[in-house]
This record gives sequence, C-alpha cells and structure tokens, in this order.
Amino acid sequence: MWGRHTGKRLAEPGRRMAGRGRALLSPAVLLVVAQLVWAPDPYGEECRSKTYPPSGPTFKGNVPTYVINLDLPASKRWDNLMHDKKTELKTVVQNIKDIANTFFPSGKVVDIVDNKIAHLTATLPYPFNEELQGIANSSGIPLGEIVIFNIFYEIFTVCTSIVAEDKTGKLYHARNLDFGLFLGWDVKNNSWTLTRELKPLVVNLDFQRNNKTVFRSTNFAGYIGMVSGVKPDLFTLTMNERFSLDGGYVGIFEWFLGRRDGMWMGFLTRTVLENATSYQDAKDRLAKTRLLAPAYFILGGKNSGEGCVITRSRTATLDIWDLDIQKGTWYVVETNYDRWKPPLVLDNRRTPAMKCLNQTMQENISLPTIYDVLSTKPVLNKLTVCTTLMEVYNGHTETYLRECPDPCSPW
Repeated sequence: MWGRHTGKRLAEPGRRMAGRGRALLSPAVLLVVAQLVWAPDPYGEECRSKTYPPSGPTFKGNVPTYVINLDLPASKRWDNLMHDKKTELKTVVQNIKDIANTFFPSGKVVDIVDNKIAHLTATLPYPFNEELQGIANSSGIPLGEIVIFNIFYEIFTVCTSIVAEDKTGKLYHARNLDFGLFLGWDVKNNSWTLTRELKPLVVNLDFQRNNKTVFRSTNFAGYIGMVSGVKPDLFTLTMNERFSLDGGYVGIFEWFLGRRDGMWMGFLTRTVLENATSYQDAKDRLAKTRLLAPAYFILGGKNSGEGCVITRSRTATLDIWDLDIQKGTWYVVETNYDRWKPPLVLDNRRTPAMKCLNQTMQENISLPTIYDVLSTKPVLNKLTVCTTLMEVYNGHTETYLRECPDPCSPW
C-alpha cells in the first residue's frame, strides 16, 4: 500500500526542453516542491462523492476499445491499432527523444537507440520480439525507439491501485495510472508534457483467440506489456513501480550486457493474464518469476478474501499482503512504497486514499465509490493519465481519461 517512486535526480532549475518551450524543472515547480515540504497537505481536499458517472472538470473523455487477435501472426496483431494511433505515438516518441537530447545534446543517445538497441530485440522471447517489429513496421517508427518506448514503463510507471471487497464478498479492482514524472514540465499549461501527450494513446484492449476473449487490458498504444488487466471470471491485475537502488535501471543495464534471466515486468503480467488458470496460479507466477525490475503486483480474484499486494525485488518476494476479512482488512491499497515504510513527505497518496476508503465503509464500497476515492486530490494529481475500474465477473472494465484542475499536486 503506499507512496510513489523517488530517487530520480531533479533537473537544473529553469532548464528548457530543446526547441519545445518546456522546462524539465522550472522555478514554478521548485516553488511547488518548497510548498509541499513546508505545508502538511497543500493540495489535499475532503473526500469526493458522487463523481460517478464521470463528468465535469476532472473527466477528460472516454477510451476506445480495440480487439487484438491472438490468432494472427505476432507481427500483424497491432496493425489496426497502429493505423489509428501512429501519429500520437510518434508525438510521444519524439518527446522522449527531445528529453534525451536535452541531457545528451550530441545526439549519440538517439543514435544508439536507433542503431544498437534495435538489434537486441532479437533477444526478447516470442511473441514480444515479433510484435515490437510489427509495431515498428506499421507505425513507421524505428524499432529501437519502439523498444525504448516499452522500456520506459519498466521504470516510470507510478500509480495508485486498490482491491476492495464488499459485504457480500464481491471484489472490485481499480487504479489511477500516473505517468510522466520529471519528463518535461509545460510551463504555459502548468502540466507534465508527457502526461498530456499520452492521453490520446490510452486504449482498452480485448485480446481474443477463436473469437473469444482471453483477457482485457488498459494500455498505451505501442506498449505490448500490461499494466492493468482482467481475465474474465478468474482474476484482475495491476502493476505499480517499486523504487529500489537495485532497481529497473540495473536490470535493464544487465540485459544490455547479456544477462537475460530476468523477465520484463510488463511481459510477465501479460503472460500471466494470457496463461494463468486461476487466482492462485497467477499469484504463484507473480511471486516466483525473476524480474528485470522490482515491482508491486496488485491481484484480485473472484472469491472472498482473494486480493493481495505482492512486493517484489528483482529476485525475490519480500511481502504478500492479503485481504483478511475476519481481521477487518477488506481492502488493500498500493501506491509506490513498501507498506511497512512511511511514504515520502512530498508524495503521500496513501493516507488520503485510506482515509476516503475508511470513510466510505465496506457496506458502501462499489466501483462508483472507489472512483470517488481515486478522484480525490492528491490521489488524483497532475500525473494522472486515466482511471481504470474492473470487476472480475464477466471481465468488466471501464477506463476514463482524467484531468486535475488547479490547484493540484504535481504528483
């Protein structure tokens, strides 16, 4: 249950994004940081209510649904989606390249991405290697840049995930997907540039085999792993980043150097959604598979008590926090910190989320009331791209694009 990733080095104040009128960390953002340090909760608010169905200034729009046909050759599965979203994907990839060029103006990093990393795609397992190549072919974006776009979600996915059980034993799973921290602050619009540019890429996906749904997910177009998904009538799953000194950067560097015994987080969650046959099977796979990056896996099942947060290092499971209705644990909440540690003072989404869940009470818990919790600042913040609501029964999924009007926490 608990707070968000830290430890990323802040950029120099006022440093501008190349040619785009953006600051990696502007004086305005530094002022916000100072306010957060000295004020206990400058952007907090009372728990929201009756925000569902989504409307008003925090609702940015609905999300389209696409079918991914698993019976097609791996290189062709994403063609329809890329036909519709390649322009938006090119915008985001260019943003990432601009950020790289800000830190390394020589352009050598982009050259390495385009000319070296593309060759490493062959080291990825099937079908992921062929799917990445297919996305590159259909989008017209260099393969190395598609790989980097996918790598970003191994180290920058920050979120709030909730699994809750009502008085009848029905389970609900929901999450805010927050992305774009320190990846370009738009001074004019008072927002994270990448967060804004990612919103048109959000899609609901229905993975089918023999014209039948295998699982559903909420994704960014161009990303082939899974950060949120449901296997109908079996389990729901979300993934949150876990910051650690032995973190994603280390695992990815090892992969570049040839040690490839760890699995990409997004590839593991997708494999679990596609192949696991039960809640317990999914739990075992998530707990035991060696990873490239540490992570939190938030898992919900179909039976009373089937809900947990699995805290992972790259090589081991450090903790499994289960629902325990008999002991009063009717929900679990995960942001981006270990539950036995306090959240970062600059990023306490845990406390307001718990406060609002406790205020809601188990007898009133539902997807609409969880949406209220996820709509309460600072659980909702400038990094929030979308909110996803899931029920395991029939694989029900809803996803809504979000906006956090000022005053709003930058994270």
